[in-house]
Amino acid sequence: MPELTWTAVLLGAVLGIIFGASSLYLVLRVGMTVSASIPVAVLSITLFRAFSRAFGTRPATILENNIVQTAGSAGESIAFGVGVTMPALMILGYDMTAVRVMLVAGLGGLLGILMMIPLRRAFVVRQHGTLAYPEGTACAKVLIVGEQGGSSARTVFAGFGMAFAYQFAMEALKLWQPSPGRTFEKFKGAVVACDVSPVLLGVGYIIGHRVAAVMVSGAMLAYLVLTPAIMLFGQGSTEPIFPATMPISRMGPQDIRNAYILYIGAGAVAAGGIISLLQALPLILASIRSGLGDLRQSDGRAAGSGRIDRDLPLWMVGLGSTGLVVLIAASGLFPGEVGPAGRVAGAAMIALFGFLFVTVSSRLTGEIGSSSNPISGMTVATLLATCLIFVLLGWVGPEYRMAAASIAGIVCVAASNGGTTSQDLKTGYLVGATPRSQQVAILVGALSSAVVIGLVLLLLNKASTVVTEKPEHLPTVSAPSDLARSEEGPDGKTYKVWWVVDPRPGAQPGKYLVDDSGKAKYLIDPAINGRIDVRDDGTKVTKYDAPKARLMALIIDGIMQGKLPWGLVILGVLIAVLMQLSFVPALAFAVGVYLPFAVSVPIFVGGMIRLAVDRIKRTPPEESDASPAVLLASGYIAGGSIAGILIALLALTPGLASMIDLSGRLPASWSEGAWPSLGAFGVMVAALFLCGVGVLFRGDGLPAGMEGEIEVREENL
Repeated sequence: MPELTWTAVLLGAVLGIIFGASSLYLVLRVGMTVSASIPVAVLSITLFRAFSRAFGTRPATILENNIVQTAGSAGESIAFGVGVTMPALMILGYDMTAVRVMLVAGLGGLLGILMMIPLRRAFVVRQHGTLAYPEGTACAKVLIVGEQGGSSARTVFAGFGMAFAYQFAMEALKLWQPSPGRTFEKFKGAVVACDVSPVLLGVGYIIGHRVAAVMVSGAMLAYLVLTPAIMLFGQGSTEPIFPATMPISRMGPQDIRNAYILYIGAGAVAAGGIISLLQALPLILASIRSGLGDLRQSDGRAAGSGRIDRDLPLWMVGLGSTGLVVLIAASGLFPGEVGPAGRVAGAAMIALFGFLFVTVSSRLTGEIGSSSNPISGMTVATLLATCLIFVLLGWVGPEYRMAAASIAGIVCVAASNGGTTSQDLKTGYLVGATPRSQQVAILVGALSSAVVIGLVLLLLNKASTVVTEKPEHLPTVSAPSDLARSEEGPDGKTYKVWWVVDPRPGAQPGKYLVDDSGKAKYLIDPAINGRIDVRDDGTKVTKYDAPKARLMALIIDGIMQGKLPWGLVILGVLIAVLMQLSFVPALAFAVGVYLPFAVSVPIFVGGMIRLAVDRIKRTPPEESDASPAVLLASGYIAGGSIAGILIALLALTPGLASMIDLSGRLPASWSEGAWPSLGAFGVMVAALFLCGVGVLFRGDGLPAGMEGEIEVREENL
């Protein structure tokens, strides 16, 4: 039966790039992604079927469709690792170069796949029936139903088109406000807002009402309790209170967030990640014990053994993993100032932590699925250990801060891709695929996605970077005289570069271009974690909070430089501990504290729609996860994210962006009012609800009763 065909690998790589780019957009906005395996499988089945009918070619086999979803799933896992770690470099005061981002994405992705291959027998085969692999099993259902002619991608395509058109009308044509909100005069500091985004609505539906409600609760604490309290108690202040650089009495809600809430949220996210890791500790220990115990028995099988038992040879896996580690040590990931000892130590930490957390991630994916896998907690643990080792060795210079971020990035990508590979191989095991073919496909998918996702990250940052010369954004103090680096400014002149990493009186953190006298002429405010969303000409741009990237930067600075406002961070840690003691998921609550209130509200709305649909339909969870509304929500995420990326790139050509901007031709009551935004958002909400209850796209999901048909092996094909 045809399996590893060039058409399947090519389609998988293309879909992986598309969903990887949308996942990157999502992780920069809200710090999370959702599994792309099921939407990719559904699209593969439909696209191949349409191609066969149009050109009279043979229909694709179930094994080819499995290759497509295997190659396509790599994009989402790489996007998560890159989006969580690489923007931390800019927060630390370094440039995020294309070579570094692509090396971290490519080397980490390949390393995670190769390290997981010897564990396949331990987790996928020997523990079949013990490890549930919920998302891998659901994907196998999709492939089986598609083989029987019962699946359609019409819902995914519809969601993609609706969200793309909606996002374009909102952000490019500017027909309505993207984030209407309201302040309260008698409750100073409180702001209620909603980001009317189909992407976030889809995320909320997929993650469900429980997590969505916990997230919005964290946002309410931060923006309806902590922010008003800070403004109330600080209304009589005349001096700045660290880490702020202006008195609280002169601050607005956004200033309070930047100066205080972000540090509280980062402490809560760090504690939540560590708590989730500790909760999984029994599974982690079992994973390591099982993986190491069965590793010696995983010989890749000789060429004469059964097709469904063939892996890539162990000698190839070992040689490839060793070669990647050597390449990491010799590459430009470590600055030139890092000596041979530092490079060897860094490569050794990547090999050790990489194999440890690939093993853990592969096992946890079998227990709780890839979407619930605590990869960020593993990354925090890696970063803490790396920074502590560097401090003990006396390596605390700027070059080692960059090295620590790169090490954490590679381990994060490797752990994320290792878990995805484990899930894909389980799907293949259930439908009778050849493991070696899947392994080749996901290696190709990872490499292609790594290159493109790195470029997308850099383009998104460049497109919404604001260069301003307004005095209110520039330091009132002179720059140091020992600045070494120079850069050309927007006026064509050469200026020295001054990175301000820590807030100080007279100088907010950021990248400034200063003249020979030390006076700042321009602020280069990035799209990721930037604070200015309006250019000097009045053009509004999209900014990305990248919550987990800021967390990584805070950990590096806190351990290696000792410059954190520890009081605020500890407040966040205690909030997370309090939530966990109250049996509330600490990490989800912490993410809500960190993110803007407007971001959490549409996620909450999506979760409530999911709750209403499941109550009305009385749908069991295993069927709800593959319902038509989940497919529509996946289309919302992909369509809105891709549109958001393309619209952000319009900022590179300001003339074109101004030409299609229709806001100036509309009445002010329409373009500035909240009701047009809420009305448009209501249409997307209604479509999702009607799809969930079976009024729209009826019959496009998976039929019930498929649980008994999952045990499909080679003889059944």
